[in-house]
Amino acid sequence: MEYILKYFTNLTATQIEQFGQLEALYKDWNAKINVISRKDIDELYVRHVLHALAIAKVQPFKSGSKILDVGTGGGFPGIPLAILFPDVKFTLVDAIGKKINVVENVVSSIGLTNVSAFHLRAEKVKGEFDFVVSRAVTNMPDFVKWIRKKVAKKQRHELKNGILYLKGGDLTEELKDFPKATLYAIPDFFEEDFFETKKVVHLPIKYKP
Repeated sequence: MEYILKYFTNLTATQIEQFGQLEALYKDWNAKINVISRKDIDELYVRHVLHALAIAKVQPFKSGSKILDVGTGGGFPGIPLAILFPDVKFTLVDAIGKKINVVENVVSSIGLTNVSAFHLRAEKVKGEFDFVVSRAVTNMPDFVKWIRKKVAKKQRHELKNGILYLKGGDLTEELKDFPKATLYAIPDFFEEDFFETKKVVHLPIKYKP
C-alpha cells in the first residue's frame, strides 16, 4: 500500500480502504485459481496496482467518462483505475469466464459501484468509450481491429480518444504502422526498478460509426 500512497497523495479514506483490501482478496482467489502469477502476487501493489495506475499519470479521466478494459484478467488495469476515478464508468471484459468471476467478487467485496464486468470477447462489446485500456493482451494491430468501432466521437480529455495500452520492451516494430502513437515512459512517473522498460502507449482512434 505504501507505493500507492507515495504517488497518489489525495486519496479519500474510502479509496485507501479499497486499495488496502486488494491484497487479501487476490491472495485468497489466487489460492483457488491462478489469476495472478505466483511470483507476482507478493508484489501485487507494484506489479499490478501501481502499474495500472500509470495510465492515470498519463491521462486522468474526467467525471462521466466511459472506459473499456479489454482482456482485464483479474481486473487490471480496470479495478485500480475504477477506485481512483469513482465518477467514471468502467466496463471490464475478458474471454475467460472464471477471471470475470474474480473481478465481480473483488468489485462487490470492496464496494465499487462504477464497474460492470462481462464474460465477452472485445468484438462483442456494445457501446462507445472515451478510452480503451489494456495490459499487453495482444499485439497492437490485432488490438486495433478488435476495438476500432468502440471509440466515442465526443472529446472530453487533453489526449484524443483512443487506446491507452500498458506494454514493455522495444515497441518499434509493433508500432511501425501507427505513426500517431505516443509512448510515455513509466519511469518518468514511478521510480521502482520494475518499470524500467515499461510504457503507456497512447494511440488516438478515429470515430467509426
